[in-house]
Amino acid sequence: MKIEGKRYAVIGNPIAHSRSPEIHELFGQQTGIALHYERLLAPPADCQRVIEAFFEGGGHGLNVTLPFKEQAYKLARAHLDTRAQAALAVNTLWMQDGDLHGSNTDGLGLLQDLIRLGFPPTNRRILLIGAGGAARGVVLPLLQASCHYLRIINRTADRAAQLAAHVATLVPDAARGLDHGGLDHTEGVWDIVINASASSLGNTPLVLPGLVYRPDTLAYDMAYGAQTTSFLQNAQDQDVGHIADGLGMLVGQAAASFAIWHGVTPEIEPVLHALRTRLLA
Repeated sequence: MKIEGKRYAVIGNPIAHSRSPEIHELFGQQTGIALHYERLLAPPADCQRVIEAFFEGGGHGLNVTLPFKEQAYKLARAHLDTRAQAALAVNTLWMQDGDLHGSNTDGLGLLQDLIRLGFPPTNRRILLIGAGGAARGVVLPLLQASCHYLRIINRTADRAAQLAAHVATLVPDAARGLDHGGLDHTEGVWDIVINASASSLGNTPLVLPGLVYRPDTLAYDMAYGAQTTSFLQNAQDQDVGHIADGLGMLVGQAAASFAIWHGVTPEIEPVLHALRTRLLA
């Protein structure tokens, strides 16, 4: 069967749940770009072979999701942008001049969604919960967006400290307003509180002693679903002013990947609306 348009894909395990194909197909329709986007299920020990075969077979761009972002980082290590270096993970791959290049667009997706919500990070005080892969992808972009102060907190405080030190090594100037601590290190006035931990994936409530929300605070959960996450429900119970889940971030990071591959940045809002409608159907 003949494939219409250039070939793109997302690789992961599991992968059947991925919404990337529908997002990129909607972007293609919006911009008039013909493309074919598919899901690639790779065995955990065979990621490299599947990635190499994809590009050898004429693939133009590949998104990477769990659990392969770190492996993609290693494969493209010679040609990474600063965001990927800070995240130690790659979610976007492409070939350029015969070499594999990698980027991490998660942070760009978050920034775009915060702006869309009326909470641009500039001059904001931000509390980031978690120090795993999701958090690593957004720390540098938040700092580069000139947030006033960013504190990373994590169940294991040492991991938060390691993440802060890693980013500070890459961009010392941007990291001047960067702090870290354990989950009990929540004191302060926060404009934005972001949950980048895996707690909502297991619907496990977070214990955050001392965290006080203001009427104008945004509580943001990178997880998303048809139902309100436990983190956002807890914030609502504490009379937080605004809540948002991570569906907008998902569409935003996809838009940033699309721009890398095609040189065109699609509009996020209509695609986000379509996805939200399907999610709630």
